[in-house]
Amino acid sequence: MQRNLALIPALLLGLLAGGDALGQGKPPPSNVPEARSGFPPLPTSKPPALAPGQQAGPAGKPGAPQGGGTGRMVSSGTGFVVAPGRALTNAHVVERCQAVRVRTAAGTDVAARVLRADRGRDLALLEVPAEAGPPLAFRRQMNIRRGEGVVTYGFPLAGMLSSGPTLTTGEVSALAGLADDQRQFQISAPVQPGNSGGPLLDLGGNVVGVIVSKLNAARVAQRTGDIPQNVNFAVKGNEALDFLREAGVTPTLRDTPPRTAAEVGETAHNSVLFMRCMG
Repeated sequence: MQRNLALIPALLLGLLAGGDALGQGKPPPSNVPEARSGFPPLPTSKPPALAPGQQAGPAGKPGAPQGGGTGRMVSSGTGFVVAPGRALTNAHVVERCQAVRVRTAAGTDVAARVLRADRGRDLALLEVPAEAGPPLAFRRQMNIRRGEGVVTYGFPLAGMLSSGPTLTTGEVSALAGLADDQRQFQISAPVQPGNSGGPLLDLGGNVVGVIVSKLNAARVAQRTGDIPQNVNFAVKGNEALDFLREAGVTPTLRDTPPRTAAEVGETAHNSVLFMRCMG
């Protein structure tokens, strides 16, 4: 079993952060409280190169609510509002950022501050301006079933694909993650680097998970001779709820009848944030 677990980092692709902010084996910033430790950082993909003469965006000091000086985007991801002035994303999206910037659905670029990170669950809580968007509601009963339809909403492959959010659909494939990780779901909805930290929604538009990683199909093919398809992972919604409550945040809970995927996307749109890690 330990030998199989040792292969896990090789089978995952970048935890879906769209950049190189993680590196290997370095600790999180000392000014970010951590609930649990021991989650190994995994490699991330490089951001697109700047065109000749193109300037990187502003960056701020660690933990500061406002940007300062100049810097470059070293990774990007997705987050979503969970309470007034509070947003949720993956810990690996914001780990070791000199500053974090978020773009709201209204197109406003604002600074965010990491309040709490849990590397075991790979979740982070951020302080954002109150006008960042309305909170997304979580599903009241997390009785998720295999085959249940789900929707993702986020910002994959920033700088290559649409600058706006992308919606994908799929199903819950398994009720555990890689190596039977009970904190995660396996899903078939397509995700890419940059989707990290985005909401996994049921067909009622309620949050049931947080997108976190995907299987590295190329490496699996090298080992098995077969290319796996649509093997992706999300942190379970009950893990996210526990994390938020431990941080003193009271999420909104609801049960909503199923709707179309387009309607789910419209519900999520104003609450989902494009996140940039500045270095």
